[in-house]
Amino acid sequence: MDRLSRREWLGLSLAFAAGSSLRWRPTYQAPIRPLTRPPGYHWFGYYDKFQFDPNDRYVLGMEVDFEHRSPRSDDAITLGMIDLDNHDEWIPLARTTAWSWQQGCMLQWRPGSDSEVVFNDREGDHYVARILNAHTGRCRTIPIPVYALSPDGRTAVTTDFRRLGWARPGYGYNGIPDPYVNVSAPENSGIWRVDLETGKSDLILSLAEVASLPWQYGSLEGCVHWFNHLLVNPTGDRFVFLHRWKKSGGKSWSTRMLSANLDGTELRVVIDSGYVSHFIWRDARHILAYCRRTPDKHWGFFLWEDHPQGTVEPVGEGIMGPGDGHCNYVPGGEWIVCDTYPDAQRFQHVYLYHGATNRRVELAALLSPPQYTGEWRCDAHPRVSRTGRYMTVDSPHEGGRQIYLIDISSIIEKVS
Repeated sequence: MDRLSRREWLGLSLAFAAGSSLRWRPTYQAPIRPLTRPPGYHWFGYYDKFQFDPNDRYVLGMEVDFEHRSPRSDDAITLGMIDLDNHDEWIPLARTTAWSWQQGCMLQWRPGSDSEVVFNDREGDHYVARILNAHTGRCRTIPIPVYALSPDGRTAVTTDFRRLGWARPGYGYNGIPDPYVNVSAPENSGIWRVDLETGKSDLILSLAEVASLPWQYGSLEGCVHWFNHLLVNPTGDRFVFLHRWKKSGGKSWSTRMLSANLDGTELRVVIDSGYVSHFIWRDARHILAYCRRTPDKHWGFFLWEDHPQGTVEPVGEGIMGPGDGHCNYVPGGEWIVCDTYPDAQRFQHVYLYHGATNRRVELAALLSPPQYTGEWRCDAHPRVSRTGRYMTVDSPHEGGRQIYLIDISSIIEKVS
């Protein structure tokens, strides 16, 4: 039995084993193969980090021995890299107890380096970042965790993972409580700029400062505030982040997107509707985001200009989706790769979108069993290699989360 038919059979067997009425259909529209295998569960997490080294040889991943519950403070995961040139060999690199299901430990290749990886860890009562040479094992410690790195690999911006773990389980870390849990918008918590050479960090934006900015659609009084989803632009001069808030004790939250220089100056609101989800920089001044333009408008993908009088335009209207997805640009900017959340039959769709021709190319429909939900769901989170030849996804469709490689080169080359 060849690889494709074997994995179709495994997916079909899984659907029946779950007692599901799912109707099986072909799921692979591009060459795809598993990079990791049991007995461990493997994943990478978010879609906006460098998972591939610059040469598309080594692919980073994380390994854990359980699923379907929140991490405890003593739950350690193994970090490793997969050697695509040596039969997808799994090479362990390190372990950490600072991680979450959605974003892992911020594991990523350091921009500008073909050998160093960066990840977060815990030392006693505080979180730190490690910069590890994946080939020599040499490691040094930065005394504050990181979130997003600049394109030259010298600077990071970060937020308080203690508060994030309390406000948004699945994205922050468990083990160290937020010291400001009873403060709605602390002055000493927010966003820090970190020098990855010296380890020096500076608080550049506080929660108190950003929470004081008026929201044109309502009052922020009586709300608790936090930051999430920081991302530096491709030229390294500005970054965006999400400011989220909810009524104390409430379950739903509102969101706006802001941008600033890397020192916190020239702060501006980019999307003020209160409804913003996933996003990615297209270039130094444009951000693709799934959002509402105003509270009374429909959700969709829109391209926003990071400018005081910035323009906004719809992208893939009626083609991308349905619903929210983790969007990313293939190098060159002609193609967008995206996914969906599980549909009515529990399939997560992964697809390419070509802006110039308004064309969508289906890549895969991956079964997500019903136990993958909430904090420990397994989103596909499509990540693109530096060359644009490959992409990876996380998926539990063969009985537990693993990392899969999809070759998109023939599709990109044919249309481009």
